[in-house]
Amino acid sequence: MHILIATAGSHGDVAPYTGLGSRLHRAGHKVVIATHARSAELVRRSGLGFRPLPLDRYATSGTDDKKGNGGKGGQGAGLSKVEQMRLARELAPEMADAVTEACASGAEVLMFSSSLAPLGLVAAEGLQLPGIGVFLQPLAPTGEFPPVIFDMPSLGPFGNRALGRCAQSLLARAFAPGVRHLQRQLGVTERALERRGATWPIHHGFSPAVVPRPADWRRGMEVAGYWWPSEVPDWTPEARLADFLQAGPPPVFVGFGSMAPSDPERLGRLLARAFRLAGVRGVVQTSWAGLSVEEDDVLTVGEVPHAQLFPHMAAVVHHAGAGTTAAGLRAGVPAVPVPMMLDQPFWASRLTSLGVSPGRIPFGRLSAENLAAALRKAVHDPRYRRRARQVSALIGTEDGAGRVLAAVEQWAGGGKGKGQGTVR
Repeated sequence: MHILIATAGSHGDVAPYTGLGSRLHRAGHKVVIATHARSAELVRRSGLGFRPLPLDRYATSGTDDKKGNGGKGGQGAGLSKVEQMRLARELAPEMADAVTEACASGAEVLMFSSSLAPLGLVAAEGLQLPGIGVFLQPLAPTGEFPPVIFDMPSLGPFGNRALGRCAQSLLARAFAPGVRHLQRQLGVTERALERRGATWPIHHGFSPAVVPRPADWRRGMEVAGYWWPSEVPDWTPEARLADFLQAGPPPVFVGFGSMAPSDPERLGRLLARAFRLAGVRGVVQTSWAGLSVEEDDVLTVGEVPHAQLFPHMAAVVHHAGAGTTAAGLRAGVPAVPVPMMLDQPFWASRLTSLGVSPGRIPFGRLSAENLAAALRKAVHDPRYRRRARQVSALIGTEDGAGRVLAAVEQWAGGGKGKGQGTVR
């Protein structure tokens, strides 16, 4: 079958689909990933087809804080929720046309990340093709926890579900211009769209050991397990990184992915002081943050595969994006999450509840002192590493991509023709 996977966002919103796509490709399916032009190399080196979508402005989730907002460290957290919704509304019609064009290019099965699902559902209905949700976050309302895009404590089953419906309403409002645009173009009625949205299958790319499937989710919504990014088989660390890892005890990793603080120099000084106070060595990933720390016991690196690097670390400090959180859990190392926005506080709280982290430090409250205190606990208290290894072992028994492949092939083997179909 010809399968199209459409996604938008940062590197972490694309990389897991290279692993999912590679698994489907190895099973004999043609797989094309439609996403940002800047991700073309990442997709193609995974052996998958690539189709560009004009979404680069939409992907800028971490930008300089022009107003100088931030916490103790002077770091901004990028676009606010309101600004992201405004940008999504502004670009929705353009995104809608691009998604529809990609879907109509010969695909037989359409897969959509949560970031493009509202548009993808209309395209799937209009083109009468099976659509499958492949989400990296649990977005459907549930009484078991509050919506992942709201950083707030549980309000109990009734309150959590009410907040979840509110969150879905906000997301729907952001995409409303594009959805209406596509409905007019493809002749999709509101009733048809509601019917498809209420029954389409959704597979979630995270472990049930990290977020168990909520008991109150409808049939067809499954927690498959992680989809690990496609890896470069012959990757080896550059000489200076290899030498650094061999020169002393395991260091601590620090990286903030696609987040771009407003004052990376100040953040670098904060990190250097935290390393000294905690008495640990460090590997700092520059990423979009533009970080650079010049210390004898600290090495600044560029792009390094987390799957290969994290197992060599004593602990990992990160923004708690879904992909980086998963990589740390897979490596079996303790974590110090420093969340900034959207779903990051949710994953940070999960790390704490799993027992692999001494607790989250919100980015706006980050200081050398509280980071050093957390690092001392994460590195020297054996409970965190022991629990991290237990969770890693549980995750290692799962085959998230295989579960999605089985669902797709079950649908194909059922002899279903074009239309909504059912993929469980």
